[in-house]
Amino acid sequence: MIVSQRSGLVERRVFEPSDLAVRPSGRTISQAKPVSFSFSLQNGIFAVQSQQLPIMIHIIDLHFYHEHTIASFVIPSSEGPILVETGPHSTYPQLVKGLDALGYQPSDIRHVLLSHIHFDHAGAAWALAEAGATVYVHPVGAPHLASPERLYNSAKRIYGDKMEELWGNMEPIADERLKVVAHNEVLEIGEHRFVAHHTPGHASHHIAWQLSDIVFTGDVAGCKIESGPVVPPCPPPDIDIEAWKESISLLKSLSPKALYLTHYGPIEAIDQHLGELEQILDGWADWIKRQMTKGLDAQAMTPLFQAYTDQQLRDAGLGDEAIAQYEAANPAWMSVAGLMRYWKKRA
Repeated sequence: MIVSQRSGLVERRVFEPSDLAVRPSGRTISQAKPVSFSFSLQNGIFAVQSQQLPIMIHIIDLHFYHEHTIASFVIPSSEGPILVETGPHSTYPQLVKGLDALGYQPSDIRHVLLSHIHFDHAGAAWALAEAGATVYVHPVGAPHLASPERLYNSAKRIYGDKMEELWGNMEPIADERLKVVAHNEVLEIGEHRFVAHHTPGHASHHIAWQLSDIVFTGDVAGCKIESGPVVPPCPPPDIDIEAWKESISLLKSLSPKALYLTHYGPIEAIDQHLGELEQILDGWADWIKRQMTKGLDAQAMTPLFQAYTDQQLRDAGLGDEAIAQYEAANPAWMSVAGLMRYWKKRA
């Protein structure tokens, strides 16, 4: 059961694990022993009673240009709050406000779990590391956080004068604050056990974090904002559709009760969601391939792709504001560049 209550900057959700054992890619992790646990209704927030320890998840809306475009997730534990995803450094003040609304300061965060190192997911990780957090990341991503100059300068060549406004600053993270995580590795933090699933496709260095019967999916389960459709974020440099579909199959094999998307929030109709993601991923890739066959370059293709994807969103019942939310979370030009690179590597 999931109970949700929105209050200001933060949405609070309580997840009660099932009685079944978790099966992360063949490895079994036992559930917490049943214990008496209850919440009382305070200030109209929520009231839950359970015979099994529930998992509380706070969703912080980072307000990246619009509401519900980028989320960070806070899970309280006996070792202090755990943060999944930091968002970009440009929204760090909003993250601090969200933490403050929960009664925390950045220095209270001792553990930061990243899905991957793209700026919208990991750009503020260095600030939390400076405040004392350990940052958990894929082995391929760790060197870029320890020495971010190449990553940052490459992005700056693309964004130019808008780099600081969009993504903020990025400083090195000290080696002692970085922890690389292997596929299927288990992190025990307080009463919680997280399983790191390497899930390439969107990025070669991507991790989906499993906590009991829920999975924090980063970008591997796509973007879905409010009542809109799921769409696949396809930025360069290493979109791999075959690997992505294998990662989707891995997510399905976990039989989760909920997926938590960084863009944006929880998904409970999982089979439908992942099935639609595969369909639209194929559809976008085929569309790009057809335009390349016609000889179109990225500059000519991008406005056409923008119109094509905008119409898909309008056909799904979305208006201008919702379409702008999707564009902020998943810019059309990035998917053009990423999918063109995918096809060129296979030529």
